[in-house]
Amino acid sequence: MRDLAVVTGAGGVLCSMFSKALARQGYAVALLNRSEENAKKVAEEIVAEGGVAKSYKVDVLDKDALIKVKEEINRDFGKCKLLINGAGGNNKLASTAHEEFEAGDESATDIQTFFNMDKSGFSACFDLNILGTFLPTQVFAVDMIGETGCSIINISSMNAYRPLTKIPAYSGAKAAVGNFTQWLAVHFAKQGIRVNAIAPGFFVTKQNKDLLFDSEGKPTARTEKILRATPMGRFGEAEELIGTLLWLADSKASGFVTGVTIPVDGGFSAYSGV
Repeated sequence: MRDLAVVTGAGGVLCSMFSKALARQGYAVALLNRSEENAKKVAEEIVAEGGVAKSYKVDVLDKDALIKVKEEINRDFGKCKLLINGAGGNNKLASTAHEEFEAGDESATDIQTFFNMDKSGFSACFDLNILGTFLPTQVFAVDMIGETGCSIINISSMNAYRPLTKIPAYSGAKAAVGNFTQWLAVHFAKQGIRVNAIAPGFFVTKQNKDLLFDSEGKPTARTEKILRATPMGRFGEAEELIGTLLWLADSKASGFVTGVTIPVDGGFSAYSGV
């Protein structure tokens, strides 16, 4: 019987790739996503390659819905052995127009500034990233109690180390994910459940593509700043996250590793700027 991996946010660029990589390693994969269409396509691709996978439509902020989906997954595949908390992302309603305060921001109405940013936008972004990690863990970690070789891998960000300009809610939430990862690792250590996180550097995804490239496909000013601060001088390729993912998932290879966040960032977190 195949071990079961549950992946949230499985319709996205990175987590769809994670799902395929885990399937190739012999996992049965349950792909959870708010948009079932995206996850269903990935599941079909996995099955076409000879893997075992199924998509499930669910909002990671709805605990009752998560519980119902877990019951369905348990009937389909058995207990969850590996949980990848990949659901997350920024929200334009939680972003500022300017990187730094500019005169007039405090009274501006035509652009979004720190002062007129709506609470609901900030909460939506913060909740998706931290509660979207907390709630699936509450639901699926139940399967891991009393089992062996179980693991939870959260998806953090470079924002957990240093907040990026313009995105205060996302930065704060990813810092919280890193702290929560450590808390969970201690809480579950005696149960043999390892909890770690991966902090991707800068990868081009559907969510950030418009921020990194203009309508003609040319790098934006923000892209130029990112690449100047990345010693390797380029964006990461999604496949370059797979090695870290599979290492953390393998209880033999990383059985004494818990409570850590691994940067995969081309040296971004090591570079001081000088």
